[in-house]
Amino acid sequence: MATGRTHRPATRSRGIPEATVARLPLYLRALTALSERSVPTVSSEELAAAAGVNSAKLRKDFSYLGSYGTRGVGYDVEYLVYQISRELGLTQDWPVVIVGIGNLGAALANYGGFASRGFRVAALIDADPAMAGKPVAGIPVQHTDELEKIIKDNGVSIGVIATPAGAAQPVCDRLVAAGVTSILNFAPTVLSVPDGVDVRKVDLSIELQILAFHEQRKAGEETAAGTGALPAAAPRGTAAADDSTDQGPDGDVPAVMPA
Repeated sequence: MATGRTHRPATRSRGIPEATVARLPLYLRALTALSERSVPTVSSEELAAAAGVNSAKLRKDFSYLGSYGTRGVGYDVEYLVYQISRELGLTQDWPVVIVGIGNLGAALANYGGFASRGFRVAALIDADPAMAGKPVAGIPVQHTDELEKIIKDNGVSIGVIATPAGAAQPVCDRLVAAGVTSILNFAPTVLSVPDGVDVRKVDLSIELQILAFHEQRKAGEETAAGTGALPAAAPRGTAAADDSTDQGPDGDVPAVMPA
């Protein structure tokens, strides 16, 4: 297999929108489940329901891949798995380093879904000298002093940062300087990177805050329904009203935000 340093996915050059790219893993997950059950074909409505999107959006997304299905039959499951995997760059090996092997980093190292999706954890790195040599998920932890050599020796282009917030930017700078061009950031901070470096941020506390907002709103609606009163609408021009349009692509609020 080729390594992640010799190939970049073709989605940008082929003009696939970022919102569509963000949904491709959802389709792939649903299709993989169908494939494991030996389901040969699937309709756009069935696949859309399994992926949690509407069928019109799914058909539009697949049109960017040049896949239109067959009327009365649907989509070939195995071919779509291959097609989406190829578009996402998952038909090759992507070595990944995880920096910061605390509770979160160790949990990520133990996650079995990486290998099955084309991501090989090449190294675990931590700044604590006491961690050096200790096996986590069967991989010995290495000290951050070895970071640049590890990246070069393993041809790593994807780094995962699971450090405390204060250490994240220096780690990011070292990763980028060593040749890493894609970073998945779990640290609760915004990273600054040069052009040509892609960062995806996963902040679980932000997701919980969004859920808390929706729970509060539902509680308010239930209270209003019980009293027969309608919730007051925010006047136009206020922050509450204006923020209602601050959504992700196609009106969706993405769960994983670009940094």
